[in-house]
Amino acid sequence: HVQLVESGGGSVQAGGSLKLSCASSGWTYAMYCTGWFRQAPGKEREGIAVIDRNGVTTYADSVNGRFTISKDNAKNTLYLQMNSLKPEDTAIYYCAADIRPLGFRQTYGYWGQGTQVTVS
Repeated sequence: HVQLVESGGGSVQAGGSLKLSCASSGWTYAMYCTGWFRQAPGKEREGIAVIDRNGVTTYADSVNGRFTISKDNAKNTLYLQMNSLKPEDTAIYYCAADIRPLGFRQTYGYWGQGTQVTVS
């Protein structure tokens, strides 16, 4: 049974940093394409960062240069380092994984439960 469990969310002042983690069980990140998505209040969920099985990363314009996605295959953990946070980054953040290279499409097969990030 595949599970994704996020952690690291919280409240931070504008300009601050947070690091989200997404631990997996039941399979290895080395085989999957993984990404971070977020959903702000009243808005649709959007993809913000993805990393494929070869470690190639892609970022949404809104976070490029401020956020960094990475993974530790040995620990089966995906990370999102968020720097220079802005109030508009406030959202529920989700990690996702799939054997297919889906990019920012919303059709990932596995999702975490979400973690709240609030920037004031």
